[in-house]
Amino acid sequence: MDLPALTLVAAVASITIVTLAVIYRPLLLESIDPLFLKAVNGKGGLWHLIFLVLVVMNLVSGFQALGTLMAVGLMMIPAITARLWVRGMGGQILLAVLFASCAGCSDCCFPIMWKSPPPSIILFCGGWYAFSVLFGSEGGLLAKWLRGSRHKTF
Repeated sequence: MDLPALTLVAAVASITIVTLAVIYRPLLLESIDPLFLKAVNGKGGLWHLIFLVLVVMNLVSGFQALGTLMAVGLMMIPAITARLWVRGMGGQILLAVLFASCAGCSDCCFPIMWKSPPPSIILFCGGWYAFSVLFGSEGGLLAKWLRGSRHKTF
């Protein structure tokens, strides 16, 4: 990653964090119940549009810094993985940020320690996703199997 790409990512991340802090509540409400938000103040489409602009800005900066596969993977996989562990929206956001941060740190540490290839971001995210599919408390196969086996009455 070169300095201009790093500067672009830092600028876009700063803009994104500030904007999401400002529009968090209406964006969350628009995501969960858009008809209610439209009935209350009628600006549901505006929050959705602002969020889409932020997504595109992050994807473009990620494409420049990481490449297509790693940018899309780093955007999607931590969010999907967090959904398998936590039901609440706030918890999902925090856990997805934690997974993505750990994946970013793994890209710095793993190639040095174990001579692994640079795309260890996706390897780390994919490993957490596979673990979560099996053992996740909200959507994992083991949790579903245990819940299903408790409710049988024979």
